[in-house]
Amino acid sequence: MSTTAAEEELSEDELRGLELIRETGGIHQSNFWKELDVSSRKGSRIVEKLADKELINREETVYDGHNTYLLSPTAADLDFSLLMAGDQLSPFIGDEEVDPQSDAFSQFVMNLAYEE
Repeated sequence: MSTTAAEEELSEDELRGLELIRETGGIHQSNFWKELDVSSRKGSRIVEKLADKELINREETVYDGHNTYLLSPTAADLDFSLLMAGDQLSPFIGDEEVDPQSDAFSQFVMNLAYEE
């Protein structure tokens, strides 16, 4: 993933925090600062900066009976190309169960093979 101008302005701790959020796909703020091994105050400052730069999303939530925030990567950080084979979306996206013997699945696999 390429580095954005906003990321170039981040401190080492802020970059570690952003990487943690991206790797986990989402983490509660109450666990975030513990994972980074920083104080809750410093963790909150890191989160605030990342949210201000629109590098993460911060949603109010309840976790283990306490009010906290769920920190998640912004959609720009997600690589949706991994769900595609050519112009076809993976048949595993959605609520329906996919039959591995189905034409949709076979076509998707063939598109993956032809991309290589």
